[in-house]
Amino acid sequence: MASMASRLMGKTILITGASSGIGRACALEFARTCPDNLKLILTARRIDALEKVADDIARYAEGVQVLPVKLDVSKPQDIQGFVGGLPEEWRSVDVLVNNAGLVKGVAQAPDISPADISTMFDTNVTGLIAMTQAILPIFKAREDGGRGDIINIGSIAGREPYPGGSIYCATKAAVRSFTDALRRELIATRIRVIEIDPGQVETEFSIVRFYGDKEKAKKVYEGCDPLTPEDVAEIVVFAAGRKENVVLADALVFPNHQVCDPLRLSLQSIGSDALFKLCWRVIRRWRCGVG
Repeated sequence: MASMASRLMGKTILITGASSGIGRACALEFARTCPDNLKLILTARRIDALEKVADDIARYAEGVQVLPVKLDVSKPQDIQGFVGGLPEEWRSVDVLVNNAGLVKGVAQAPDISPADISTMFDTNVTGLIAMTQAILPIFKAREDGGRGDIINIGSIAGREPYPGGSIYCATKAAVRSFTDALRRELIATRIRVIEIDPGQVETEFSIVRFYGDKEKAKKVYEGCDPLTPEDVAEIVVFAAGRKENVVLADALVFPNHQVCDPLRLSLQSIGSDALFKLCWRVIRRWRCGVG
Protein backbone atom coordinates (compact mmCIF):
# COMPACT_ATOMS: atom_id res chain seq x y z
CA MET A 1 0.00 0.00 0.00
CA ALA A 2 2.81 2.43 0.86
CA SER A 3 4.56 1.94 -2.49
CA MET A 4 1.27 2.29 -4.36
CA ALA A 5 0.50 5.51 -2.47
CA SER A 6 3.92 6.90 -3.33
CA ARG A 7 3.38 6.19 -7.04
CA LEU A 8 0.02 7.99 -6.98
CA MET A 9 1.22 10.90 -4.87
CA GLY A 10 0.90 14.30 -6.53
CA LYS A 11 -1.15 13.00 -9.45
CA THR A 12 -4.31 14.47 -10.93
CA ILE A 13 -7.00 11.89 -11.63
CA LEU A 14 -10.10 12.47 -13.75
CA ILE A 15 -13.08 10.15 -13.27
CA THR A 16 -16.24 10.32 -15.37
CA GLY A 17 -19.59 9.13 -14.02
CA ALA A 18 -18.29 9.71 -10.49
CA SER A 19 -21.60 10.52 -8.79
CA SER A 20 -22.48 6.90 -7.98
CA GLY A 21 -21.57 3.26 -8.50
CA ILE A 22 -18.12 2.35 -9.76
CA GLY A 23 -17.10 5.96 -10.43
CA ARG A 24 -17.91 7.07 -6.90
CA ALA A 25 -16.15 4.00 -5.47
CA CYS A 26 -13.05 4.79 -7.56
CA ALA A 27 -12.91 8.33 -6.17
CA LEU A 28 -13.14 7.08 -2.59
CA GLU A 29 -10.58 4.31 -3.17
CA PHE A 30 -8.02 6.66 -4.73
CA ALA A 31 -8.47 9.01 -1.77
CA ARG A 32 -8.09 6.17 0.75
CA THR A 33 -4.97 4.86 -0.98
CA CYS A 34 -3.23 8.23 -1.28
CA PRO A 35 -4.83 10.56 1.31
CA ASP A 36 -2.04 13.13 1.58
CA ASN A 37 -1.35 14.59 -1.87
CA LEU A 38 -3.81 13.91 -4.67
CA LYS A 39 -6.17 15.80 -6.97
CA LEU A 40 -9.47 14.29 -8.09
CA ILE A 41 -11.55 15.78 -10.90
CA LEU A 42 -14.99 14.21 -10.64
CA THR A 43 -17.55 14.60 -13.41
CA ALA A 44 -21.19 13.55 -13.78
CA ARG A 45 -24.56 15.04 -14.61
CA ARG A 46 -25.62 15.28 -10.95
CA ILE A 47 -23.53 17.98 -9.32
CA ASP A 48 -25.24 17.57 -5.94
CA ALA A 49 -24.16 13.92 -5.80
CA LEU A 50 -20.59 14.88 -6.78
CA GLU A 51 -20.46 17.43 -3.99
CA LYS A 52 -21.57 14.72 -1.56
CA VAL A 53 -18.68 12.53 -2.74
CA ALA A 54 -16.30 15.45 -2.18
CA ASP A 55 -17.67 15.91 1.35
CA ASP A 56 -17.21 12.20 2.09
CA ILE A 57 -13.59 12.35 0.95
CA ALA A 58 -12.87 15.47 3.00
CA ARG A 59 -13.78 13.59 6.20
CA TYR A 60 -10.82 11.22 6.01
CA ALA A 61 -8.41 12.52 3.34
CA GLU A 62 -7.62 16.15 4.05
CA GLY A 63 -4.71 16.12 1.61
CA VAL A 64 -6.95 15.23 -1.33
CA GLN A 65 -8.28 18.12 -3.39
CA VAL A 66 -11.55 17.48 -5.20
CA LEU A 67 -12.97 19.40 -8.15
CA PRO A 68 -16.60 18.38 -8.86
CA VAL A 69 -17.77 19.34 -12.36
CA LYS A 70 -21.22 18.91 -13.88
CA LEU A 71 -20.70 17.27 -17.27
CA ASP A 72 -22.72 15.16 -19.68
CA VAL A 73 -20.19 13.08 -21.62
CA SER A 74 -22.77 12.31 -24.31
CA LYS A 75 -22.21 15.86 -25.60
CA PRO A 76 -18.73 16.04 -27.21
CA GLN A 77 -18.82 19.83 -27.47
CA ASP A 78 -19.24 20.04 -23.70
CA ILE A 79 -16.20 17.81 -23.20
CA GLN A 80 -13.95 20.12 -25.21
CA GLY A 81 -15.19 23.11 -23.26
CA PHE A 82 -14.71 21.28 -19.97
CA VAL A 83 -11.07 20.31 -20.62
CA GLY A 84 -10.19 23.72 -22.04
CA GLY A 85 -11.86 25.43 -19.11
CA LEU A 86 -10.06 23.55 -16.34
CA PRO A 87 -8.18 25.84 -13.94
CA GLU A 88 -4.45 25.88 -14.72
CA GLU A 89 -3.53 23.92 -11.59
CA TRP A 90 -5.93 21.11 -12.59
CA ARG A 91 -4.97 20.69 -16.25
CA SER A 92 -2.06 18.29 -15.86
CA VAL A 93 -4.20 15.16 -15.76
CA ASP A 94 -2.22 11.96 -15.10
CA VAL A 95 -4.96 9.32 -14.98
CA LEU A 96 -8.22 9.23 -16.93
CA VAL A 97 -10.88 6.79 -15.74
CA ASN A 98 -13.55 6.52 -18.44
CA ASN A 99 -16.33 5.11 -16.31
CA ALA A 100 -19.52 6.88 -17.42
CA GLY A 101 -21.90 4.46 -19.09
CA LEU A 102 -25.46 3.17 -19.05
CA VAL A 103 -27.98 0.75 -20.48
CA LYS A 104 -31.58 1.41 -21.49
CA GLY A 105 -34.26 -1.25 -21.77
CA VAL A 106 -34.32 -4.92 -22.75
CA ALA A 107 -36.02 -4.58 -26.14
CA GLN A 108 -34.96 -6.72 -29.08
CA ALA A 109 -34.76 -5.70 -32.73
CA PRO A 110 -36.83 -4.39 -34.44
CA ASP A 111 -38.47 -2.88 -31.35
CA ILE A 112 -35.47 -1.04 -29.87
CA SER A 113 -36.18 2.63 -29.30
CA PRO A 114 -34.06 4.92 -31.52
CA ALA A 115 -33.74 7.26 -28.55
CA ASP A 116 -32.31 4.46 -26.40
CA ILE A 117 -29.87 3.49 -29.16
CA SER A 118 -28.62 7.07 -29.41
CA THR A 119 -28.37 7.47 -25.64
CA MET A 120 -26.28 4.33 -25.22
CA PHE A 121 -23.91 5.00 -28.11
CA ASP A 122 -23.56 8.71 -27.32
CA THR A 123 -22.64 7.99 -23.70
CA ASN A 124 -20.81 4.66 -23.81
CA VAL A 125 -18.86 5.09 -27.04
CA THR A 126 -18.82 8.64 -28.39
CA GLY A 127 -18.44 10.14 -24.92
CA LEU A 128 -15.58 7.83 -23.99
CA ILE A 129 -13.75 8.50 -27.24
CA ALA A 130 -14.32 12.26 -27.03
CA MET A 131 -12.97 12.42 -23.47
CA THR A 132 -9.95 10.31 -24.43
CA GLN A 133 -9.17 12.56 -27.40
CA ALA A 134 -9.51 15.67 -25.24
CA ILE A 135 -7.11 14.38 -22.58
CA LEU A 136 -4.61 12.54 -24.78
CA PRO A 137 -2.75 15.68 -25.97
CA ILE A 138 -1.95 16.42 -22.31
CA PHE A 139 -0.42 12.96 -21.97
CA LYS A 140 1.47 13.12 -25.28
CA ALA A 141 3.03 16.50 -24.46
CA ARG A 142 5.08 14.93 -21.67
CA GLU A 143 8.69 13.84 -22.13
CA ASP A 144 9.78 10.53 -23.66
CA GLY A 145 6.86 10.50 -26.08
CA GLY A 146 4.24 10.93 -23.39
CA ARG A 147 2.97 9.34 -20.21
CA GLY A 148 -0.32 8.84 -18.39
CA ASP A 149 -3.00 6.23 -17.79
CA ILE A 150 -6.24 5.69 -19.69
CA ILE A 151 -8.47 3.26 -17.80
CA ASN A 152 -11.65 2.27 -19.63
CA ILE A 153 -14.43 0.52 -17.76
CA GLY A 154 -15.86 -2.03 -20.17
CA SER A 155 -18.08 -5.02 -19.46
CA ILE A 156 -18.33 -8.75 -19.97
CA ALA A 157 -21.19 -7.72 -22.30
CA GLY A 158 -18.55 -6.58 -24.79
CA ARG A 159 -17.28 -10.16 -25.00
CA GLU A 160 -20.47 -12.20 -24.40
CA PRO A 161 -23.47 -10.58 -26.15
CA TYR A 162 -26.93 -11.61 -24.97
CA PRO A 163 -30.56 -11.27 -26.17
CA GLY A 164 -32.23 -8.12 -24.90
CA GLY A 165 -28.92 -6.33 -24.58
CA SER A 166 -27.77 -6.09 -28.19
CA ILE A 167 -27.16 -2.35 -28.25
CA TYR A 168 -25.45 -2.20 -24.87
CA CYS A 169 -23.30 -5.20 -25.85
CA ALA A 170 -22.42 -3.49 -29.12
CA THR A 171 -21.31 -0.34 -27.29
CA LYS A 172 -19.05 -2.30 -24.97
CA ALA A 173 -17.61 -4.28 -27.88
CA ALA A 174 -16.83 -0.93 -29.51
CA VAL A 175 -15.08 0.22 -26.34
CA ARG A 176 -13.01 -2.95 -26.38
CA SER A 177 -11.98 -2.47 -30.01
CA PHE A 178 -11.14 1.19 -29.46
CA THR A 179 -9.09 0.34 -26.38
CA ASP A 180 -7.13 -2.40 -28.17
CA ALA A 181 -6.37 -0.18 -31.16
CA LEU A 182 -5.40 2.77 -28.97
CA ARG A 183 -2.97 0.60 -27.00
CA ARG A 184 -1.24 -0.36 -30.24
CA GLU A 185 -1.15 3.25 -31.45
CA LEU A 186 0.55 4.36 -28.23
CA ILE A 187 2.97 1.45 -27.85
CA ALA A 188 6.03 3.68 -28.33
CA THR A 189 5.01 5.91 -25.41
CA ARG A 190 4.69 5.54 -21.65
CA ILE A 191 0.93 5.97 -21.92
CA ARG A 192 -0.77 2.92 -20.44
CA VAL A 193 -4.11 1.88 -21.92
CA ILE A 194 -6.10 -0.37 -19.61
CA GLU A 195 -9.51 -2.01 -19.86
CA ILE A 196 -11.37 -3.49 -16.91
CA ASP A 197 -14.38 -5.65 -17.78
CA PRO A 198 -16.62 -6.49 -14.80
CA GLY A 199 -19.35 -9.06 -14.72
CA GLN A 200 -22.45 -8.46 -12.64
CA VAL A 201 -22.08 -5.43 -10.33
CA GLU A 202 -24.86 -4.15 -8.07
CA THR A 203 -25.23 -0.43 -8.83
CA GLU A 204 -27.92 1.90 -10.21
CA PHE A 205 -27.25 0.23 -13.58
CA SER A 206 -30.39 -1.93 -13.51
CA ILE A 207 -32.56 0.93 -12.24
CA VAL A 208 -31.57 2.93 -15.31
CA ARG A 209 -32.10 -0.12 -17.54
CA PHE A 210 -35.68 -0.47 -16.28
CA TYR A 211 -36.40 3.26 -16.53
CA GLY A 212 -36.47 3.83 -12.77
CA ASP A 213 -38.43 0.70 -11.80
CA LYS A 214 -36.61 -0.28 -8.59
CA GLU A 215 -38.63 -3.46 -8.08
CA LYS A 216 -37.59 -4.86 -11.45
CA ALA A 217 -34.01 -3.80 -10.81
CA LYS A 218 -33.99 -5.50 -7.41
CA LYS A 219 -35.03 -8.83 -8.94
CA VAL A 220 -31.90 -8.88 -11.09
CA TYR A 221 -29.76 -9.47 -8.00
CA GLU A 222 -32.06 -11.90 -6.15
CA GLY A 223 -30.45 -15.18 -5.17
CA CYS A 224 -26.91 -14.15 -6.07
CA ASP A 225 -23.97 -12.28 -4.62
CA PRO A 226 -22.85 -9.73 -7.24
CA LEU A 227 -19.70 -7.65 -7.26
CA THR A 228 -19.79 -4.34 -5.45
CA PRO A 229 -18.54 -1.07 -6.95
CA GLU A 230 -15.72 -1.22 -4.40
CA ASP A 231 -14.52 -4.55 -5.84
CA VAL A 232 -14.01 -2.92 -9.23
CA ALA A 233 -12.56 0.28 -7.76
CA GLU A 234 -9.82 -1.67 -6.01
CA ILE A 235 -8.71 -3.07 -9.37
CA VAL A 236 -8.77 0.38 -10.99
CA VAL A 237 -6.56 1.86 -8.27
CA PHE A 238 -4.27 -1.18 -8.32
CA ALA A 239 -3.78 -0.77 -12.09
CA ALA A 240 -3.03 2.95 -11.76
CA GLY A 241 -0.63 2.30 -8.89
CA ARG A 242 1.72 -0.09 -10.72
CA LYS A 243 5.28 0.82 -11.64
CA GLU A 244 5.43 2.80 -14.87
CA ASN A 245 6.63 -0.14 -16.97
CA VAL A 246 3.93 -2.49 -15.67
CA VAL A 247 0.64 -2.47 -17.57
CA LEU A 248 -2.39 -4.36 -16.34
CA ALA A 249 -3.73 -4.14 -19.88
CA ASP A 250 -6.85 -6.25 -19.67
CA ALA A 251 -8.76 -7.39 -16.58
CA LEU A 252 -11.86 -9.57 -16.46
CA VAL A 253 -13.54 -9.79 -13.06
CA PHE A 254 -16.61 -11.79 -12.01
CA PRO A 255 -18.53 -12.58 -8.86
CA ASN A 256 -17.94 -16.20 -7.95
CA HIS A 257 -21.35 -17.45 -9.14
CA GLN A 258 -20.81 -15.99 -12.62
CA VAL A 259 -17.27 -17.05 -13.34
CA CYS A 260 -18.07 -20.30 -15.20
CA ASP A 261 -20.91 -19.04 -17.36
CA PRO A 262 -21.08 -15.27 -17.81
CA LEU A 263 -23.60 -15.53 -20.64
CA ARG A 264 -26.11 -17.33 -18.44
CA LEU A 265 -25.93 -14.54 -15.86
CA SER A 266 -26.16 -11.91 -18.58
CA LEU A 267 -29.47 -13.42 -19.64
CA GLN A 268 -30.73 -13.27 -16.07
CA SER A 269 -29.74 -9.62 -15.86
CA ILE A 270 -32.43 -8.58 -18.34
CA GLY A 271 -35.08 -9.70 -15.89
CA SER A 272 -37.15 -12.04 -18.06
CA ASP A 273 -37.48 -15.57 -16.63
CA ALA A 274 -39.27 -16.92 -19.69
CA LEU A 275 -36.67 -15.53 -22.08
CA PHE A 276 -33.88 -16.77 -19.83
CA LYS A 277 -35.24 -20.35 -19.83
CA LEU A 278 -35.78 -20.38 -23.58
CA CYS A 279 -32.36 -18.94 -24.40
CA TRP A 280 -30.62 -21.16 -21.88
CA ARG A 281 -32.02 -24.26 -23.59
CA VAL A 282 -30.72 -22.98 -26.94
CA ILE A 283 -27.30 -22.22 -25.42
CA ARG A 284 -27.05 -25.68 -23.86
CA ARG A 285 -27.81 -27.30 -27.21
CA TRP A 286 -25.21 -25.12 -28.90
CA ARG A 287 -22.48 -25.57 -26.28
CA CYS A 288 -23.10 -29.04 -24.95
CA GLY A 289 -25.36 -30.79 -27.42
CA VAL A 290 -28.06 -31.28 -24.77
CA GLY A 291 -31.65 -30.09 -24.42
